[in-house]
Formats: sequence, C-alpha cells, structure tokens
Amino acid sequence: MAQMAAEGKEPEILFWVGCAGSFDERAQKITRDICKILQHVGISYAVLGTEESCTGDPAKRAGNEFLFQMQAMTNIQVLDGYHIKKIVTGCPHCFNTLKNEYPGLGGNYEVIHHSQLIQQLIDEGQLKAEGGEIFKGKRITYHDPCYLGRGNNVYEAPRKALEILDTELVEMKRCKSNGLCCGAGGAQMFKEPEQGTKDINVERMDDILESKASIVAAACPFCMTMLSDGVKNADKEKEIAVLDIAEITVRANGL
Repeated sequence: MAQMAAEGKEPEILFWVGCAGSFDERAQKITRDICKILQHVGISYAVLGTEESCTGDPAKRAGNEFLFQMQAMTNIQVLDGYHIKKIVTGCPHCFNTLKNEYPGLGGNYEVIHHSQLIQQLIDEGQLKAEGGEIFKGKRITYHDPCYLGRGNNVYEAPRKALEILDTELVEMKRCKSNGLCCGAGGAQMFKEPEQGTKDINVERMDDILESKASIVAAACPFCMTMLSDGVKNADKEKEIAVLDIAEITVRANGL
C-alpha cells in the first residue's frame, strides 16, 4: 500500500490479510489463493504489509476492551491515512470486527469477506468452474463459520462457489443458522479447553462423518485449524480433505 501511495495510485480494494493469513502456514496458502483470484480477474488491490496489525478481535473477545480499542485506533489511523474505502478479508473474525465494530470508533469502510467477493465474481461471469473436473462427483459439505453465518447472515455466498461445481453438495444436520461452532472463536483458540467430556471440534467431526463428505469446505482460518485437527483426531486424513472456499475456487478455475 505504501508503495502504491508513493506512486500516487489507489487500489480498488485493500486485502486485509489478518494474523492467521500472515503467520499460520496453512492459512498462508489461502492468502495466496485469494491473491490468485484477484490477479486472475484483474482487480487492483494492495496489502498493508508491516503496517497491518491485528484487528483486536481476540483481545475484545477475551475481555480486554482497552487493548482492542488501542489496536483498532492504530489500524483506523493507517486505513484513513491511505483513504481506504473497500476492504476484502480472508477471515470472518477480521470481517466482523472491521465491519461492525470499527464504525463505533470512527472507522467506516465497505467490508466484504472473500466468499462474498467470489460470489460476486461468479455472478458477473468472471469466475467459472471450467477446470472443475477435479471435484467431479465428490461429496462436499460446508461448515458455517460463526462470525460469517450467524454473526453476519452470510450463508449463500460460500455455497454459491460450491454449487457451480459438478459435485454433490450435502448439508450437515447442524448448518446455517443452526450451525455448530468449530470451538476456536471468542479467543478460545488461545486457551486450553475447559472441563468437559468432548472437544467441540470432535463433536463437529461427528457431523462431518455423518454427512459422508470427502471434502469439507471452510471459510475461516480458525475453523480450518479446528476441522483439520478433528480430521486428524478421527484418523481420516486420507479420506477427508479440508479446503477453503478460495482454494476450491482456484482449483476449479485451474488458476
């Protein structure tokens, strides 16, 4: 972004990479695939790079409102300094925080999740599933991230990316507004589980096994970690693949 601004240019959208998308090895692959999609359709975009800080979501969910506001104010200052108007995120937690909580602190932007961008590009005919043979005849199920689904009513966009594939799309019994959390939201990702008989991601794994799907589509780096751990725990790594909506789109379009 700094480089673009130095050249007197403004991008159509700012891609907010997020902590997981920057530092988590698995989520970095999703980040690269989102970039491939943006480059394929010719959208001019930029990233903040080292100027991007955590949105403050984990701090806020864990109860540290003071830290959240400090992080948010720093980010708002950077975003406003670059006159950012539209942001696409790879993470529902960043999406929810930037969209719904930053306006209260003076940060007003049009924020979309990458699954919404993909839906938009499919609707405009810019993305097709021409290389989708890779998924032909596979059973795919989609796990609704809490902050995308119940938190922001985004249910159709991720499913749209799957519906155009020549696959069998199956819903788990707990889906959409009745979806089950992967167990990582609300800053739970960063602490040990509390006393109980079963981890949430293991419970969610039971739903996946019941759906008999060979691919689980995710749209959140937190969910990606928890679902992948659930697959490992069930010793199903050879039978079940966990892929992000962006990764599925890139493969289906042969990018």
